[in-house]
Amino acid sequence: MLRLEEIKQAAAILEGIAFETPLVYSNYLSSSFDARVYLKLENLQRTGSFKFRGAYHKLTRIRDTLGPKGVVAASAGNHAQGVAHAAHLMSIPSSIVMPEWASISKQLATQSYGGQVILAGKSLTESLDQARTLEAEGQTFIHPYDDEDIMAGQGTIGLEIVSQLPEVEAILIPVGGGGLIAGIATAVKSLRPQTSIIGVQAAACASAMAALKLGKPVNVPAKYSIADGISVKKVGQRAFAIIQRLVDDMVSVEEEEIATAMLELLERKKILAEGSGAVPLAALTGKQLGNLRGRAVVLVISGGNVDTHLLARILRKGLFKSHRIMRFSVQLRDVPGALANLIKVVADCRGNILHVYHDRLGHHLPVELSRVELEVETRGSDHIEELLNALSANGYEVDTR
Repeated sequence: MLRLEEIKQAAAILEGIAFETPLVYSNYLSSSFDARVYLKLENLQRTGSFKFRGAYHKLTRIRDTLGPKGVVAASAGNHAQGVAHAAHLMSIPSSIVMPEWASISKQLATQSYGGQVILAGKSLTESLDQARTLEAEGQTFIHPYDDEDIMAGQGTIGLEIVSQLPEVEAILIPVGGGGLIAGIATAVKSLRPQTSIIGVQAAACASAMAALKLGKPVNVPAKYSIADGISVKKVGQRAFAIIQRLVDDMVSVEEEEIATAMLELLERKKILAEGSGAVPLAALTGKQLGNLRGRAVVLVISGGNVDTHLLARILRKGLFKSHRIMRFSVQLRDVPGALANLIKVVADCRGNILHVYHDRLGHHLPVELSRVELEVETRGSDHIEELLNALSANGYEVDTR
C-alpha cells in the first residue's frame, strides 16, 4: 500500500524537474460559491498535465533495469506525452501506442517530446494489447495509473497543496483510473486527516462510482465524453483500495456542465483546462456540494491539453448552455425589406447576429413565405427574454426549437 514516505521520496526526485505548480485564489469563484476557492494549476505542469510527475518518477525507479529497447506506453493523450518527455530527459527510447483516432495535435505533441508514435487499434483497449505485444518483445510497459510509483509521483501534488495552503479543508480531484486521487489522498490524509477528499467523474464513464457501489472494480460502458482523459472503463485495483479507505465522497458531472466549466475557466480566469481538468469546477457549479460553503476548497485543474477543433466545439456548446448564444427561426413574407426589418428588431435590442440562414424552398413552406433562422450572441437569459419580447411585439412568431 502506498505510504507518505514514498511520496516524499518522489518529491525529492522530482525537485527541480517537475514544476511546483501555482495554487491560485479566485475572488470570482469564491464569491460565486460562498467558499474560499483555490485552483491548483497542473495545466501549467511540463507537458501540460500532472501525468509528467508520475511518469518521470516511475522511470527513475526502473531505469537501471531497463533493456536497450526502452519503454512502451499506450495512451491517447496526457500519459503518452508524460512518458515520452520523461524518457527523452533520461535518454531512454520510448514507443507510444495511440489509437488510430488519436488527434493529430496529440500525435505531433507526443512526437515533439521524443516518443515514437505507433498508431494501432480502434480503441484504447486494442492499443494496450499492442503495447503488451511490444512488452513481450523486450520493452518495459508503463501503466498509466495503477502503479505505486506512478501514484507516488502524482501524490506530490498533495504535498504541495498542504504546503501552499496548510488550512485546506476540501480538495476536488478528477477521477479516471484513480491514480491521481489515490496519490493525493495518501499524502493529504497523512498530513491533514480532517481535509475532505472528493473525487469527480464524468457521468458518461463513472467507473469509480460503480466500483464503490459494488465494492470492487468493474467494467462500465463508456459513452463519449469531452473529459476523455478520465473516460476509463475500470478503475485501477490498487488505486481503488486507496479510494475506498481515504476518499470521502465521489460525484459525477454531465457533459454540458463540463463544457460550461471549461468556458468559465477560460473567460473568468484565463485558464485553458481540458475537459478532465474542468470537472472539479463543474461539480462545484452543479450545487452537489453545498456542504463546502465557507470552507477552503482546492480544485485540481489536472491538465490543459485540448485539441483546438474540439475546444471550438466545446466553447460553442458552453455558450449555448450559459445563454450567451440563442438560435431561433421565423417565417417571413418573401418581399423586399422583410429580412431587414427582422434584423433591425434584433439590432435595436443590441443582439449580435452571428449567422443567418434563409430558406425559400422548404417543401413545408407556403409559396409566399420564407423561413429565416438566426443565431445571435446575447448577454444572458435576461437579454434573450428581451429579444423574444421585442420580436413578439413586432408580430413575429418565433420558433426556438
